[in-house]
Amino acid sequence: MKVLFVTGSLVHGGAERHTITLMNRLAERGHDCHAVYVKNDPSQLDRIQLQGDGSVHCLHAARYFDLRALRELAGHLKRLNPSVVVAVNSYALMYSTLALWGSGLKKTQHVVTYHTTRLFSAKEFLQSLLYRIFFWSADCTVFVCNNQKQYWRKRILDSRRNEVIYNGVDTNHFSNRLDHTEMSCLRRELDLATDDFVIGISAVLRPEKNHVQLVDAVAQLRTMGIAAKALMIGDGATREAVEARARELDIVGAITITGFQQEVRPFIAACDVLVLCSLSETFSLAALEAMALAKPMVHAEIGGAAEMIFPGVNGYLFRAGDTAELVTRLLLLAERTTAARMGAVARAVVETMFSEQRMIDHYESLLLDVCHTQFTAR
Repeated sequence: MKVLFVTGSLVHGGAERHTITLMNRLAERGHDCHAVYVKNDPSQLDRIQLQGDGSVHCLHAARYFDLRALRELAGHLKRLNPSVVVAVNSYALMYSTLALWGSGLKKTQHVVTYHTTRLFSAKEFLQSLLYRIFFWSADCTVFVCNNQKQYWRKRILDSRRNEVIYNGVDTNHFSNRLDHTEMSCLRRELDLATDDFVIGISAVLRPEKNHVQLVDAVAQLRTMGIAAKALMIGDGATREAVEARARELDIVGAITITGFQQEVRPFIAACDVLVLCSLSETFSLAALEAMALAKPMVHAEIGGAAEMIFPGVNGYLFRAGDTAELVTRLLLLAERTTAARMGAVARAVVETMFSEQRMIDHYESLLLDVCHTQFTAR
């Protein structure tokens, strides 16, 4: 296959990371992969490793809807003449749909991978009404969990064909290779004592990730005599709010923010348990990475969380925004033996259900089938 991937940008985000992994692995399997990104945020450009004649092209769109960028994409499509275009989320889908219509290409198949569930503003809602037209015209929509598929199909956002392919992570890369001595050294460097109950969160500090709730949970745990500390792996817009809340609750020393990290594995490994307090999440790569590193997850019950976390087996779920319930779940994992047992199961679940190889196999099979179906139909 010749596959062209279209993304809105290469910003640090789960959908972009997922797409880069997909294109890299398909290229390794001998497919001719190319990438286009609409807006010039090349934050993850260095992660793209395409083989042979694979290319990466930026449209440098200057605004939300840029006619010059659209014409450039249509011309690029004509030159490449791909077997299939894979658009990532609705913004890229708008560009790829209009460019395909303008290019005159008739045989190129069109697939969209969708990584979103919740819309946060009236503007996003109105945009979604427009985007439905582009979903309806696509040959296939790939949702990343069953819950998301059901949510959007009820709202008439789908394509002629609709599939679910779970996100996956590289289980070889995400494995805990730190021995006890290395782990102790790392925790000391992070000002984490051996007996501290370290609760990690691996996510960009954005409002929807709701890091402040973890600050509140840590404060409550400490009043109960639990030596709880939070290790926030990342950085972002809500850092000041997090730090202000920690000062207000007088637990500044119990909250560590690492800043952006190219390599998150050692920091996850330093934690006893990982949390996602998100108000919006579809099928979290960060959660899968933590589970692959044998960490139990405590995850807000949103999106596809219940499809990866089985309460009391490999972690716990809690009602989004309910800090009391979050604290109750964390208390159950404050005992090291329990956390280690559930973490081992979490690793096994990822190996069985959410490995990167399994994900790539499913995408490769689907894309080949989409192309073959169109070919035989003609």
